[in-house]
Amino acid sequence: MKDTLEDLRNFITDVILNNRRGWNAAICRVIFWALSSVYSAVVSARVWLFKNRYIHASHLGVPVIAIGNLTVGGTGKTPVVELISRTLHEKGRSVAILSRGYKSKKSRPEPLLKRLAYGLGLMERPPETPPRVVSDGRNVLLDSHMAGDEPRMLANNLPGVPVLVDKNRVKAGKYAIKNFNVDALVLDDGMQYLKLQHRLDIVLVDRTAPFGTGYLLPRGTLREPARHLKRASYIFITKSEDAPNTDLIANLRKYNRVAEIIECRHRPVYLQNMHTCERLEIDALDGKFVGAFSGIAVPESFENGLKKLGAKVEVTARFPDHHRFHVQDLLPFLDRCDRRDVEMIVTTEKDIVRFPDIEKQDIPIYFMRVQIEILRGQEVFDKMIRLITEPRSVQPGVLISSAVPA
Repeated sequence: MKDTLEDLRNFITDVILNNRRGWNAAICRVIFWALSSVYSAVVSARVWLFKNRYIHASHLGVPVIAIGNLTVGGTGKTPVVELISRTLHEKGRSVAILSRGYKSKKSRPEPLLKRLAYGLGLMERPPETPPRVVSDGRNVLLDSHMAGDEPRMLANNLPGVPVLVDKNRVKAGKYAIKNFNVDALVLDDGMQYLKLQHRLDIVLVDRTAPFGTGYLLPRGTLREPARHLKRASYIFITKSEDAPNTDLIANLRKYNRVAEIIECRHRPVYLQNMHTCERLEIDALDGKFVGAFSGIAVPESFENGLKKLGAKVEVTARFPDHHRFHVQDLLPFLDRCDRRDVEMIVTTEKDIVRFPDIEKQDIPIYFMRVQIEILRGQEVFDKMIRLITEPRSVQPGVLISSAVPA
């Protein structure tokens, strides 16, 4: 059953990305295109209702920085969340990260009869379940199965920053303020979470596919119409190169004329052995015969990155995004690597948190640690951080309106 569902998911993904041909794929695209029109209307109506306060967003009394994107997956959001959270923490803010914990273990839902009994007042409703605390700022408390990939990664890399997981991020925010005394909240993948009032909306745009496939879900990979980019306070263009993104910026300005723009890329920092924790300089890849496996949204980006660093990628294995690895999944890949005499196996930091408990191999297995490097717009980034961290002086009798309270 699990294999059938995964095959179906792969088929749908290929249809959306136009990688599947044939009558079945063509019929699916027509159906998805029709559904996209309905989806667009629902999304636009929801944003309008929140904007005009027919539905009220909660305000928790602290700055809320939402970091998200218009498209589904692949923009490299987690390193940006890490950079902003770490910088706020270093500048003196007591910050917590709130995540929905995508692909984490779901809580068992209450039986229907119980829910009806609660609604009718026949049974007393149990106390609200608290959010999952992935990290309390001192210790990492949950594995990736319970926390989700990205929250576990963030917890590993951000000592001093609590990380909480709950679909209800208003509840998670209240919990963080009460129990960890935080004075700033970062919403991981928070652009579409409108129930909690945002002070800043930071929207990530992938240079290689700014608006995904150009179609809304389920026909394409857009979560919202491109015009909704106007909600962005700041735009981060990810996966940038040395040359400025002049044409892309001009295109983005059609949708948002005022947002500050920061151009950045994901910079490989080091390789770390999953068994011994030994770290190698990134130039250790140069000239090496490598096996690469990943379960991310854009595996080509990872593999091409290895090649740019000089690696000779001999064997690859690609799994669906957020795939939870089992030993049986990897044995054929490990066998091929052995037969091709590769010198090392490399995966992503996001994948290593889902790696199964496997004995040490003859071929060492490393994950690549990646951080965000700002290429253009460092002064914009610094100003953004100051707006959040530094109090503003107010002259007597003068009211100053600030988008981000101290």
